[in-house]
Amino acid sequence: MNTLLIIGIAIAAGLLVSRGARAVKLPNVTAFLVAGLIIGPCVGGLIDKETAASMNVISDAALGFIAYSIGGEFKLSYLKQIGKAPLTITAFQGLSTAFCVDVGLIALSFIFPSLGITMPMALLLGAIALATAPAATLMVVRQYKADGPVTRMLLPVVAMDDALGLMVYSISSSVAEGMMGGEMTAQSMVLSPLIEIFGSVALGAALGAVLGFCARFFASRGNKLALSIAAVFAGVGLCSMWNLSSLLVCMMIGAVMVNTSQQRQVLMEQCDRFTPPLFLLFFVLSGADLDLSVLPQVGVIGVLYLVLRCTGKWGGTMLGAHCVRADDNIKKYLGLTLLPQAGVAIGMAALVNSKFNKTPEMIAMSTRINTIVLAGVLVFELIGPIITKWALTKAGEISAAK
Repeated sequence: MNTLLIIGIAIAAGLLVSRGARAVKLPNVTAFLVAGLIIGPCVGGLIDKETAASMNVISDAALGFIAYSIGGEFKLSYLKQIGKAPLTITAFQGLSTAFCVDVGLIALSFIFPSLGITMPMALLLGAIALATAPAATLMVVRQYKADGPVTRMLLPVVAMDDALGLMVYSISSSVAEGMMGGEMTAQSMVLSPLIEIFGSVALGAALGAVLGFCARFFASRGNKLALSIAAVFAGVGLCSMWNLSSLLVCMMIGAVMVNTSQQRQVLMEQCDRFTPPLFLLFFVLSGADLDLSVLPQVGVIGVLYLVLRCTGKWGGTMLGAHCVRADDNIKKYLGLTLLPQAGVAIGMAALVNSKFNKTPEMIAMSTRINTIVLAGVLVFELIGPIITKWALTKAGEISAAK
């Protein structure tokens, strides 16, 4: 089918389902995912799986702009006001999630040895469970114009979560490989992820500074938008060439720009007007790529993975919020807004497939991990935005009438 026709069908389907979803007060992001499922290979078949998967450039661009928008929220004046609280909460919720999944699955392996859960498998699933999807969270915040202590804490926590996830995954995968007969080195466990994180931050900061500087020489809003697009596209493209994190790079572009450029307001406003159709298309295509057939295959391990991840996110966030004496609403509701999971988790599962493919034992383990993660993404992407909306409404940061 013609690519432009597919894009047109995807946008139209997203708009139609979102109109129906408004009647039952579902978030738009859930409606877009459902629209993708309807026109995707699992239901309607208007878009086949290969076609949906082939449009990676749209996903890369959308994730770049989502990260850029989150970075635009990192104003130094606000970061000074909230201090170290986001960093503390991020560390607690991330490490608690990995710990809960690791310990829970290892305990299950002793109780039910027939399930075939191994220590490497538990370590890898624990690391992948840490990842959170910034896209769905940002969409809910924007749609309902949420604002308050929980929302203002949520955005920096989501932003830092992926950096922590990258570190934990790198260490866990190296330990898992060592347990299965591979080589554990300090470079693979610590040095490589640190290079990726600091390299991404440096590249994003440089591009953000260039964007802010160049914006002074263009008067038209259209040209300012073109500059933002060029910066984000350049960041995503360079990340692909240099194996850096596009999320971290684009967050830094937005963060540096918003703190150094006098044109920050116009740049962000134009970007906000440009991105809604791109985000719609991204979520519809993501929904088309979801595979319902994996749900029956996950079994007890998959269900426990879902429960343990939720427990770790909620409990770790509450513990971290208590440590920094955060607002009561942050303690009660922030953890519930961190459940959506998508691209980063799928990417980590793909890394497992590419790294653990040397023996039949590794291949069997990576296949099971991929199935569990895909099922988790399906569940968390569909219900995560709904829970996020409910939590922000209970916190009084979304009007109950919306």
